[in-house]
Amino acid sequence: MPIVVEYERDLVHHYSDAGYMIRNTTTGGVYPDAWDLAEFNYEYVETDEKIPTEEDGESESPEEREYAEAGRIMLGDE
Repeated sequence: MPIVVEYERDLVHHYSDAGYMIRNTTTGGVYPDAWDLAEFNYEYVETDEKIPTEEDGESESPEEREYAEAGRIMLGDE
């Protein structure tokens, strides 16, 4: 499946619409979704790993929640 790319001001949001983790082709980092500054032009590919859900017994780490909150603040969605 293709990666969904959405533009919000100077940020770019990448995610899989099929519910899979994505991998940054430059850094190799694997994420459920990614917010980047547009100037970096990062590209992502879908992995074969489904995004963990609370039903799986896994939830976001405190660091992931902090990043998500920072993204909302940057976009003015406090």
